[in-house]
Amino acid sequence: MGNLSTNTTKQAGSGWTFAIRALRSRNYRLFFGGQSISLIGTWMTRIAQAWLVYRLTGSAFLLGVIGFAGQIPTFLIGPFAGVWVDRLNRHRVLVLTQTLSMLQSFALAALTLTHRITFWDILWLSLFQGVVNAVDMPGRQAFVVQMVENRSDLGNAIALNSSMVNAARLVGPSIAGLIIAASNEGVCFLIDGISYSAVILSLLMMHIAPQVARSKTTEARVLHDLREGWTYVSRFHPIRSILILLALISLFGMPYTVLMPVFASQVLHGGPHTLGFLMGATGVGALLAAMRLAARKTVLGLGRTIPYAAGLFGIALMLFASSRVIWISLPLMLVAGYAMITQLASSNTILQTIVSDEKRGRVMSFYSMAFTGMAPFGSLLAGTVASRIGAPGMLRIGGGVCVLAGIWFATQLKQVRELIHPIYRDLGILPEVATGIQSAATLSTPPEG
Repeated sequence: MGNLSTNTTKQAGSGWTFAIRALRSRNYRLFFGGQSISLIGTWMTRIAQAWLVYRLTGSAFLLGVIGFAGQIPTFLIGPFAGVWVDRLNRHRVLVLTQTLSMLQSFALAALTLTHRITFWDILWLSLFQGVVNAVDMPGRQAFVVQMVENRSDLGNAIALNSSMVNAARLVGPSIAGLIIAASNEGVCFLIDGISYSAVILSLLMMHIAPQVARSKTTEARVLHDLREGWTYVSRFHPIRSILILLALISLFGMPYTVLMPVFASQVLHGGPHTLGFLMGATGVGALLAAMRLAARKTVLGLGRTIPYAAGLFGIALMLFASSRVIWISLPLMLVAGYAMITQLASSNTILQTIVSDEKRGRVMSFYSMAFTGMAPFGSLLAGTVASRIGAPGMLRIGGGVCVLAGIWFATQLKQVRELIHPIYRDLGILPEVATGIQSAATLSTPPEG
Protein backbone atom coordinates (compact mmCIF):
# COMPACT_ATOMS: atom_id res chain seq x y z
CA MET A 1 0.00 0.00 0.00
CA GLY A 2 2.95 2.26 0.52
CA ASN A 3 3.81 2.03 -3.17
CA LEU A 4 0.24 2.82 -4.09
CA SER A 5 0.28 6.00 -2.04
CA THR A 6 3.60 7.07 -3.54
CA ASN A 7 2.50 6.37 -7.09
CA THR A 8 -0.81 8.16 -6.80
CA THR A 9 0.88 11.16 -5.22
CA LYS A 10 3.23 11.39 -8.18
CA GLN A 11 0.34 11.01 -10.60
CA ALA A 12 -1.84 13.58 -8.92
CA GLY A 13 -0.44 16.65 -10.61
CA SER A 14 -1.98 19.97 -9.81
CA GLY A 15 -4.57 22.41 -11.01
CA TRP A 16 -6.89 21.61 -13.88
CA THR A 17 -4.77 18.68 -15.14
CA PHE A 18 -5.46 16.88 -11.87
CA ALA A 19 -9.20 17.52 -12.26
CA ILE A 20 -9.26 15.83 -15.70
CA ARG A 21 -6.71 13.08 -15.11
CA ALA A 22 -9.06 10.28 -16.24
CA LEU A 23 -8.82 11.68 -19.79
CA ARG A 24 -5.31 10.26 -20.00
CA SER A 25 -6.99 6.95 -20.87
CA ARG A 26 -7.61 6.75 -24.64
CA ASN A 27 -10.86 4.79 -24.39
CA TYR A 28 -12.32 7.07 -21.74
CA ARG A 29 -11.23 10.12 -23.73
CA LEU A 30 -13.11 8.79 -26.78
CA PHE A 31 -16.18 8.04 -24.70
CA PHE A 32 -16.09 11.44 -23.02
CA GLY A 33 -16.00 13.24 -26.37
CA GLY A 34 -18.71 11.18 -28.04
CA GLN A 35 -21.01 11.10 -25.04
CA SER A 36 -20.65 14.84 -24.46
CA ILE A 37 -22.12 15.49 -27.92
CA SER A 38 -24.81 12.83 -27.58
CA LEU A 39 -25.99 14.04 -24.18
CA ILE A 40 -26.71 17.52 -25.51
CA GLY A 41 -29.17 15.90 -27.90
CA THR A 42 -30.60 13.77 -25.10
CA TRP A 43 -31.36 16.82 -22.97
CA MET A 44 -32.90 18.56 -25.96
CA THR A 45 -35.24 15.60 -26.37
CA ARG A 46 -36.19 15.58 -22.69
CA ILE A 47 -37.25 19.22 -22.81
CA ALA A 48 -38.93 18.92 -26.22
CA GLN A 49 -40.86 15.79 -25.24
CA ALA A 50 -42.12 17.32 -21.99
CA TRP A 51 -43.22 20.49 -23.78
CA LEU A 52 -44.84 18.48 -26.60
CA VAL A 53 -46.88 16.38 -24.17
CA TYR A 54 -48.03 19.45 -22.28
CA ARG A 55 -48.85 21.25 -25.53
CA LEU A 56 -50.89 18.30 -26.80
CA THR A 57 -52.72 17.51 -23.56
CA GLY A 58 -52.44 20.46 -21.16
CA SER A 59 -52.39 17.87 -18.37
CA ALA A 60 -49.94 17.64 -15.46
CA PHE A 61 -51.22 14.12 -14.82
CA LEU A 62 -50.35 12.95 -18.36
CA LEU A 63 -46.89 14.47 -17.97
CA GLY A 64 -46.53 12.15 -15.01
CA VAL A 65 -47.81 9.21 -17.05
CA ILE A 66 -45.13 9.77 -19.71
CA GLY A 67 -42.47 10.01 -17.02
CA PHE A 68 -43.77 6.76 -15.53
CA ALA A 69 -43.67 4.95 -18.87
CA GLY A 70 -40.11 6.04 -19.57
CA GLN A 71 -38.76 4.93 -16.20
CA ILE A 72 -40.80 1.94 -14.99
CA PRO A 73 -38.74 -0.57 -17.06
CA THR A 74 -35.69 0.25 -14.94
CA PHE A 75 -37.64 -0.77 -11.84
CA LEU A 76 -39.02 -3.97 -13.39
CA ILE A 77 -36.04 -5.32 -15.32
CA GLY A 78 -33.11 -3.32 -13.91
CA PRO A 79 -31.87 -6.06 -11.54
CA PHE A 80 -31.97 -8.64 -14.36
CA ALA A 81 -30.13 -6.17 -16.58
CA GLY A 82 -27.42 -5.98 -13.94
CA VAL A 83 -26.93 -9.74 -14.10
CA TRP A 84 -26.64 -9.57 -17.91
CA VAL A 85 -24.17 -6.68 -17.68
CA ASP A 86 -21.98 -8.73 -15.34
CA ARG A 87 -22.01 -11.68 -17.77
CA LEU A 88 -22.12 -10.15 -21.27
CA ASN A 89 -19.62 -8.05 -23.22
CA ARG A 90 -20.34 -4.56 -21.86
CA HIS A 91 -18.85 -2.85 -24.90
CA ARG A 92 -21.19 -4.64 -27.31
CA VAL A 93 -24.14 -4.02 -25.00
CA LEU A 94 -23.52 -0.27 -25.14
CA VAL A 95 -23.16 -0.21 -28.93
CA LEU A 96 -26.56 -1.94 -29.16
CA THR A 97 -28.34 0.27 -26.62
CA GLN A 98 -27.02 3.49 -28.17
CA THR A 99 -28.10 2.35 -31.64
CA LEU A 100 -31.62 1.54 -30.40
CA SER A 101 -31.82 4.94 -28.67
CA MET A 102 -30.86 6.64 -31.93
CA LEU A 103 -33.66 4.83 -33.78
CA GLN A 104 -36.16 5.86 -31.10
CA SER A 105 -35.23 9.53 -31.51
CA PHE A 106 -35.57 9.32 -35.29
CA ALA A 107 -39.03 7.77 -34.87
CA LEU A 108 -40.10 10.65 -32.61
CA ALA A 109 -38.70 13.14 -35.12
CA ALA A 110 -40.48 11.58 -38.10
CA LEU A 111 -43.87 11.52 -36.37
CA THR A 112 -43.55 15.07 -35.02
CA LEU A 113 -42.21 16.70 -38.19
CA THR A 114 -45.03 15.13 -40.22
CA HIS A 115 -47.59 16.36 -37.62
CA ARG A 116 -48.80 12.81 -36.96
CA ILE A 117 -47.59 12.55 -33.38
CA THR A 118 -50.13 11.66 -30.67
CA PHE A 119 -49.95 11.18 -26.93
CA TRP A 120 -50.05 7.40 -27.42
CA ASP A 121 -47.11 7.49 -29.84
CA ILE A 122 -45.05 9.32 -27.22
CA LEU A 123 -46.18 6.86 -24.54
CA TRP A 124 -45.10 3.74 -26.46
CA LEU A 125 -41.84 5.26 -27.62
CA SER A 126 -41.09 6.37 -24.06
CA LEU A 127 -41.72 2.83 -22.86
CA PHE A 128 -39.35 1.48 -25.52
CA GLN A 129 -36.65 3.96 -24.52
CA GLY A 130 -37.17 2.98 -20.90
CA VAL A 131 -36.42 -0.66 -21.70
CA VAL A 132 -33.24 0.38 -23.51
CA ASN A 133 -32.18 2.62 -20.61
CA ALA A 134 -32.74 -0.18 -18.09
CA VAL A 135 -29.85 -2.05 -19.71
CA ASP A 136 -27.82 0.96 -20.81
CA MET A 137 -27.48 2.65 -17.41
CA PRO A 138 -25.87 -0.20 -15.43
CA GLY A 139 -23.87 -1.05 -18.55
CA ARG A 140 -22.38 2.44 -18.73
CA GLN A 141 -21.71 2.58 -15.00
CA ALA A 142 -19.92 -0.79 -15.01
CA PHE A 143 -18.05 -0.10 -18.27
CA VAL A 144 -16.25 2.93 -16.81
CA VAL A 145 -13.78 0.67 -15.02
CA GLN A 146 -12.84 -0.95 -18.37
CA MET A 147 -12.29 2.39 -20.09
CA VAL A 148 -9.97 3.83 -17.44
CA GLU A 149 -6.53 2.30 -17.84
CA ASN A 150 -5.31 3.31 -14.38
CA ARG A 151 -7.66 2.27 -11.59
CA SER A 152 -6.41 5.23 -9.57
CA ASP A 153 -8.33 7.50 -11.99
CA LEU A 154 -11.71 5.80 -11.54
CA GLY A 155 -13.06 8.25 -8.97
CA ASN A 156 -12.12 11.15 -11.22
CA ALA A 157 -13.85 9.46 -14.16
CA ILE A 158 -17.07 9.22 -12.14
CA ALA A 159 -16.90 12.94 -11.34
CA LEU A 160 -16.11 13.78 -14.97
CA ASN A 161 -19.16 11.75 -16.02
CA SER A 162 -21.27 13.99 -13.82
CA SER A 163 -19.59 17.07 -15.30
CA MET A 164 -20.32 15.78 -18.80
CA VAL A 165 -23.99 15.08 -18.06
CA ASN A 166 -24.53 18.45 -16.46
CA ALA A 167 -22.66 20.48 -19.03
CA ALA A 168 -25.11 18.93 -21.49
CA ARG A 169 -27.96 19.73 -19.08
CA LEU A 170 -26.86 23.36 -19.26
CA VAL A 171 -26.55 23.54 -23.06
CA GLY A 172 -29.27 21.16 -24.27
CA PRO A 173 -32.38 22.66 -22.65
CA SER A 174 -31.38 26.20 -23.62
CA ILE A 175 -30.97 25.19 -27.26
CA ALA A 176 -34.22 23.19 -27.15
CA GLY A 177 -36.17 26.14 -25.78
CA LEU A 178 -34.98 28.38 -28.62
CA ILE A 179 -35.63 25.74 -31.31
CA ILE A 180 -39.14 24.96 -30.04
CA ALA A 181 -40.02 28.66 -29.91
CA ALA A 182 -38.72 29.18 -33.46
CA SER A 183 -39.76 25.92 -35.08
CA ASN A 184 -40.99 22.55 -33.87
CA GLU A 185 -40.19 19.92 -31.22
CA GLY A 186 -39.40 17.47 -34.00
CA VAL A 187 -36.22 19.37 -34.90
CA CYS A 188 -34.91 18.65 -31.38
CA PHE A 189 -35.67 14.94 -31.78
CA LEU A 190 -33.90 14.90 -35.15
CA ILE A 191 -30.78 16.57 -33.75
CA ASP A 192 -30.81 14.06 -30.88
CA GLY A 193 -30.93 11.13 -33.29
CA ILE A 194 -27.97 12.48 -35.26
CA SER A 195 -26.00 13.16 -32.05
CA TYR A 196 -26.03 9.45 -31.15
CA SER A 197 -23.67 8.80 -34.04
CA ALA A 198 -20.89 10.53 -32.04
CA VAL A 199 -21.04 8.14 -29.08
CA ILE A 200 -21.54 5.07 -31.32
CA LEU A 201 -18.46 6.04 -33.33
CA SER A 202 -16.45 6.58 -30.15
CA LEU A 203 -17.39 3.10 -28.91
CA LEU A 204 -16.41 1.49 -32.22
CA MET A 205 -13.02 3.25 -32.16
CA MET A 206 -12.07 1.87 -28.74
CA HIS A 207 -9.43 -0.78 -28.15
CA ILE A 208 -11.05 -3.13 -25.65
CA ALA A 209 -9.16 -6.03 -24.08
CA PRO A 210 -10.95 -9.41 -24.48
CA GLN A 211 -13.15 -10.24 -21.52
CA VAL A 212 -12.75 -13.47 -19.59
CA ALA A 213 -15.37 -15.93 -20.76
CA ARG A 214 -18.21 -16.44 -18.27
CA SER A 215 -20.31 -19.51 -17.72
CA LYS A 216 -23.47 -19.96 -19.74
CA THR A 217 -26.27 -17.65 -18.64
CA THR A 218 -29.03 -20.17 -17.90
CA GLU A 219 -32.30 -19.16 -16.26
CA ALA A 220 -31.27 -20.85 -13.02
CA ARG A 221 -27.91 -19.09 -13.07
CA VAL A 222 -29.51 -15.70 -13.69
CA LEU A 223 -31.81 -16.17 -10.69
CA HIS A 224 -28.85 -17.32 -8.56
CA ASP A 225 -26.80 -14.26 -9.55
CA LEU A 226 -29.80 -12.00 -8.93
CA ARG A 227 -30.25 -13.39 -5.41
CA GLU A 228 -26.53 -13.06 -4.79
CA GLY A 229 -26.59 -9.41 -5.85
CA TRP A 230 -29.63 -8.66 -3.70
CA THR A 231 -28.01 -10.28 -0.66
CA TYR A 232 -24.87 -8.27 -1.26
CA VAL A 233 -26.62 -4.87 -1.34
CA SER A 234 -29.28 -5.58 1.30
CA ARG A 235 -26.97 -6.95 4.02
CA PHE A 236 -24.14 -4.45 3.77
CA HIS A 237 -25.37 -1.42 5.69
CA PRO A 238 -23.47 1.35 3.84
CA ILE A 239 -24.74 0.25 0.42
CA ARG A 240 -28.25 -0.33 1.76
CA SER A 241 -28.44 3.10 3.41
CA ILE A 242 -27.16 4.92 0.32
CA LEU A 243 -29.68 3.15 -1.92
CA ILE A 244 -32.59 3.85 0.45
CA LEU A 245 -31.74 7.56 0.46
CA LEU A 246 -31.45 7.59 -3.33
CA ALA A 247 -34.85 5.90 -3.62
CA LEU A 248 -36.49 8.49 -1.36
CA ILE A 249 -34.93 11.42 -3.21
CA SER A 250 -35.97 9.91 -6.53
CA LEU A 251 -39.53 9.23 -5.40
CA PHE A 252 -40.26 12.60 -3.82
CA GLY A 253 -37.67 15.07 -5.10
CA MET A 254 -36.71 14.24 -8.66
CA PRO A 255 -40.28 14.50 -10.07
CA TYR A 256 -39.76 18.27 -10.05
CA THR A 257 -38.43 17.82 -13.60
CA VAL A 258 -41.79 16.39 -14.71
CA LEU A 259 -43.59 19.46 -13.38
CA MET A 260 -41.26 22.03 -14.94
CA PRO A 261 -43.51 22.71 -17.96
CA VAL A 262 -46.32 23.56 -15.52
CA PHE A 263 -44.10 25.97 -13.60
CA ALA A 264 -42.77 27.53 -16.81
CA SER A 265 -46.20 28.18 -18.32
CA GLN A 266 -48.71 28.52 -15.48
CA VAL A 267 -46.69 29.63 -12.45
CA LEU A 268 -44.07 31.85 -14.13
CA HIS A 269 -46.24 32.68 -17.18
CA GLY A 270 -43.53 31.94 -19.73
CA GLY A 271 -42.99 29.70 -22.73
CA PRO A 272 -40.59 27.02 -23.93
CA HIS A 273 -37.65 29.40 -23.53
CA THR A 274 -38.57 29.78 -19.83
CA LEU A 275 -38.52 26.01 -19.47
CA GLY A 276 -35.11 25.94 -21.12
CA PHE A 277 -33.76 28.61 -18.76
CA LEU A 278 -35.04 26.77 -15.68
CA MET A 279 -33.45 23.48 -16.72
CA GLY A 280 -30.32 25.34 -17.81
CA ALA A 281 -30.01 26.90 -14.34
CA THR A 282 -30.27 23.42 -12.84
CA GLY A 283 -27.48 22.39 -15.20
CA VAL A 284 -25.24 25.26 -14.08
CA GLY A 285 -25.55 24.22 -10.45
CA ALA A 286 -25.05 20.56 -11.27
CA LEU A 287 -21.96 21.32 -13.37
CA LEU A 288 -20.44 23.38 -10.56
CA ALA A 289 -20.99 20.49 -8.16
CA ALA A 290 -19.46 17.97 -10.55
CA MET A 291 -16.39 20.15 -11.13
CA ARG A 292 -15.93 20.54 -7.38
CA LEU A 293 -16.10 16.77 -6.91
CA ALA A 294 -13.65 16.19 -9.78
CA ALA A 295 -11.10 18.38 -8.03
CA ARG A 296 -11.36 16.49 -4.72
CA LYS A 297 -8.25 14.66 -3.58
CA THR A 298 -9.95 12.26 -1.18
CA VAL A 299 -13.07 10.16 -0.81
CA LEU A 300 -13.01 10.93 2.90
CA GLY A 301 -15.83 13.24 3.92
CA LEU A 302 -18.16 12.31 1.05
CA GLY A 303 -20.40 10.34 3.40
CA ARG A 304 -20.88 13.41 5.57
CA THR A 305 -21.64 15.50 2.46
CA ILE A 306 -24.54 13.28 1.37
CA PRO A 307 -27.15 14.21 4.04
CA TYR A 308 -26.32 17.92 3.83
CA ALA A 309 -26.79 17.83 0.06
CA ALA A 310 -30.10 15.97 0.37
CA GLY A 311 -31.39 18.54 2.86
CA LEU A 312 -30.25 21.49 0.74
CA PHE A 313 -31.95 19.96 -2.30
CA GLY A 314 -35.24 19.71 -0.42
CA ILE A 315 -35.04 23.27 0.90
CA ALA A 316 -34.31 24.64 -2.60
CA LEU A 317 -37.35 22.81 -4.00
CA MET A 318 -39.66 24.16 -1.29
CA LEU A 319 -38.47 27.73 -1.86
CA PHE A 320 -38.77 27.33 -5.64
CA ALA A 321 -42.37 26.15 -5.20
CA SER A 322 -43.18 29.46 -3.46
CA SER A 323 -41.53 31.68 -6.09
CA ARG A 324 -43.55 33.50 -8.72
CA VAL A 325 -40.67 35.49 -10.20
CA ILE A 326 -38.28 34.02 -12.77
CA TRP A 327 -35.22 35.84 -11.38
CA ILE A 328 -35.82 34.25 -7.98
CA SER A 329 -36.66 30.84 -9.44
CA LEU A 330 -33.48 30.61 -11.55
CA PRO A 331 -30.96 30.82 -8.66
CA LEU A 332 -33.07 28.39 -6.64
CA MET A 333 -32.88 25.92 -9.51
CA LEU A 334 -29.12 26.44 -9.58
CA VAL A 335 -28.92 25.51 -5.88
CA ALA A 336 -31.19 22.51 -6.44
CA GLY A 337 -28.97 21.27 -9.27
CA TYR A 338 -25.83 21.74 -7.18
CA ALA A 339 -27.24 19.83 -4.22
CA MET A 340 -28.74 17.07 -6.35
CA ILE A 341 -25.49 16.22 -8.14
CA THR A 342 -23.42 16.54 -4.96
CA GLN A 343 -25.62 13.91 -3.31
CA LEU A 344 -25.87 11.69 -6.38
CA ALA A 345 -22.21 11.73 -7.44
CA SER A 346 -20.95 11.35 -3.86
CA SER A 347 -23.15 8.28 -3.46
CA ASN A 348 -21.92 6.88 -6.78
CA THR A 349 -18.26 7.41 -5.86
CA ILE A 350 -18.60 5.65 -2.50
CA LEU A 351 -20.45 2.71 -4.05
CA GLN A 352 -17.92 2.33 -6.88
CA THR A 353 -15.10 2.49 -4.32
CA ILE A 354 -16.29 -0.31 -2.04
CA VAL A 355 -17.99 -2.68 -4.49
CA SER A 356 -16.23 -5.75 -5.88
CA ASP A 357 -15.78 -5.85 -9.65
CA GLU A 358 -17.55 -9.18 -10.22
CA LYS A 359 -20.73 -7.72 -8.69
CA ARG A 360 -20.33 -4.22 -10.12
CA GLY A 361 -23.03 -4.57 -12.77
CA ARG A 362 -25.56 -5.89 -10.29
CA VAL A 363 -24.84 -3.26 -7.66
CA MET A 364 -25.04 -0.48 -10.23
CA SER A 365 -28.32 -1.93 -11.53
CA PHE A 366 -29.73 -1.60 -7.99
CA TYR A 367 -28.27 1.91 -7.94
CA SER A 368 -30.12 2.64 -11.20
CA MET A 369 -33.23 0.97 -9.79
CA ALA A 370 -33.11 3.12 -6.65
CA PHE A 371 -32.56 6.36 -8.55
CA THR A 372 -34.20 5.94 -11.95
CA GLY A 373 -36.43 2.95 -11.14
CA MET A 374 -38.26 4.79 -8.36
CA ALA A 375 -38.68 7.89 -10.55
CA PRO A 376 -41.72 6.53 -12.47
CA PHE A 377 -43.68 6.18 -9.25
CA GLY A 378 -42.55 9.68 -8.34
CA SER A 379 -43.63 10.99 -11.74
CA LEU A 380 -47.07 9.38 -11.39
CA LEU A 381 -47.38 10.62 -7.82
CA ALA A 382 -46.32 14.13 -8.83
CA GLY A 383 -48.74 14.26 -11.75
CA THR A 384 -51.64 12.96 -9.65
CA VAL A 385 -51.06 15.22 -6.64
CA ALA A 386 -50.29 18.26 -8.80
CA SER A 387 -53.57 17.82 -10.68
CA ARG A 388 -55.39 18.10 -7.34
CA ILE A 389 -53.44 20.59 -5.21
CA GLY A 390 -51.26 22.22 -7.87
CA ALA A 391 -47.62 21.81 -8.85
CA PRO A 392 -46.29 24.17 -6.10
CA GLY A 393 -48.07 22.16 -3.41
CA MET A 394 -46.64 18.91 -4.69
CA LEU A 395 -43.13 20.33 -4.78
CA ARG A 396 -43.38 21.60 -1.21
CA ILE A 397 -44.31 18.10 -0.04
CA GLY A 398 -41.52 16.50 -2.05
CA GLY A 399 -38.93 18.96 -0.78
CA GLY A 400 -39.99 18.36 2.81
CA VAL A 401 -39.55 14.60 2.42
CA CYS A 402 -36.04 15.15 0.98
CA VAL A 403 -35.09 17.16 4.07
CA LEU A 404 -36.38 14.40 6.36
CA ALA A 405 -34.55 11.76 4.31
CA GLY A 406 -31.30 13.69 4.71
CA ILE A 407 -31.82 13.83 8.48
CA TRP A 408 -32.44 10.07 8.56
CA PHE A 409 -29.23 9.36 6.63
CA ALA A 410 -27.28 11.55 9.04
CA THR A 411 -28.39 9.22 11.86
CA GLN A 412 -26.89 6.27 9.94
CA LEU A 413 -23.48 7.87 9.36
CA LYS A 414 -21.77 6.49 12.46
CA GLN A 415 -22.51 2.89 11.54
CA VAL A 416 -21.72 3.54 7.86
CA ARG A 417 -18.27 4.91 8.79
CA GLU A 418 -17.53 1.97 11.09
CA LEU A 419 -18.13 -0.49 8.26
CA ILE A 420 -16.48 1.47 5.44
CA HIS A 421 -13.32 2.59 7.23
CA PRO A 422 -11.80 -0.93 7.43
CA ILE A 423 -12.19 -1.17 3.65
CA TYR A 424 -10.59 2.25 3.24
CA ARG A 425 -7.66 1.12 5.39
CA ASP A 426 -7.21 -1.99 3.24
CA LEU A 427 -7.20 0.22 0.17
CA GLY A 428 -4.61 2.58 1.62
CA ILE A 429 -7.03 5.51 1.88
CA LEU A 430 -6.70 5.62 5.64
CA PRO A 431 -4.85 7.06 7.38
CA GLU A 432 -3.24 8.99 4.48
CA VAL A 433 -5.80 11.47 3.17
CA ALA A 434 -3.51 12.25 0.23
CA THR A 435 -4.21 8.92 -1.49
CA GLY A 436 -7.76 10.16 -1.98
CA ILE A 437 -10.35 9.20 -4.51
CA GLN A 438 -7.69 8.12 -6.95
CA SER A 439 -6.53 5.37 -4.56
CA ALA A 440 -10.11 4.54 -3.66
CA ALA A 441 -10.62 3.14 -7.12
CA THR A 442 -8.61 0.05 -6.13
CA LEU A 443 -11.47 -2.32 -5.47
CA SER A 444 -12.19 -4.46 -2.45
CA THR A 445 -14.98 -6.78 -1.36
CA PRO A 446 -17.15 -5.63 1.57
CA PRO A 447 -18.36 -8.26 4.03
CA GLU A 448 -21.23 -10.40 2.80
CA GLY A 449 -23.16 -10.51 6.05
